[in-house]
Amino acid sequence: MKKLVLFILFFLLSMHTSLLKAQSFRGGENNTIGWYAVFLTKAIDEKWGLHGEFQWRRDDIVQQSQQNLFRAGLNYKIHPEVILRGGLAYIDTYPYGGVPIQSAGKVFPEYRIFQMVQVNNPLGKVNLMHRFMLEQRWVGVFKDPKSQKSDENVYLNRARYMARMDIPIKKVQNKNSPYLAAYDEILIGFGKNVNQNIFDQNRIGLLFGLKINHLIRSEIGFISQTIQFGRLINSQEFIQQNNGLIWNTYLSL
Repeated sequence: MKKLVLFILFFLLSMHTSLLKAQSFRGGENNTIGWYAVFLTKAIDEKWGLHGEFQWRRDDIVQQSQQNLFRAGLNYKIHPEVILRGGLAYIDTYPYGGVPIQSAGKVFPEYRIFQMVQVNNPLGKVNLMHRFMLEQRWVGVFKDPKSQKSDENVYLNRARYMARMDIPIKKVQNKNSPYLAAYDEILIGFGKNVNQNIFDQNRIGLLFGLKINHLIRSEIGFISQTIQFGRLINSQEFIQQNNGLIWNTYLSL
């Protein structure tokens, strides 16, 4: 078990280092971010449940807007360790940092439909989680540069895979059990409207968590987000590296 934990941590660190090396051959910038999120689940019966979340993402930790994300979905448990989820999301993305994601440099909306499979894989006291997600995205763009609101939507597809590991700190688990968590998520764009960013993003998180009771847990730690822009900047591919604070709270109703 110790060898497995060390291997996964080494893999996450190696991937992060490789991305930083790749950035040195492209244009790029660095930002300091703060991601704050609340996740809600409500069981309807033994198999069905509701999911809702709000993510408040900021640049300069809290000072400037990066994104606001709302997501809602319906859960179906096909196995005690396997959950299916489908739903909708709405996102506002702001022109943060030195170079905005869109050349218009304005707030733009995004509408999504998503399908997800989450598989938990307990290994002794350590829990491994795999999450597979497909997203159908309608991203607002500015056909008229003078327009203050997006006047057209571009359709994009994206696939996501997250591997996460939770490690309890205490040998005996109780309602106030602390734990450590590490995860890596890669986001890949595909389809005819994908430009420079087939590799869309990579996210790495290292967290300290606390199970307050069987209904509430909270975790805080470090997040590293690597974004490849879908457009060239000065005729170069552009990589944005965002590092900072992440704070998640999970409520089971």
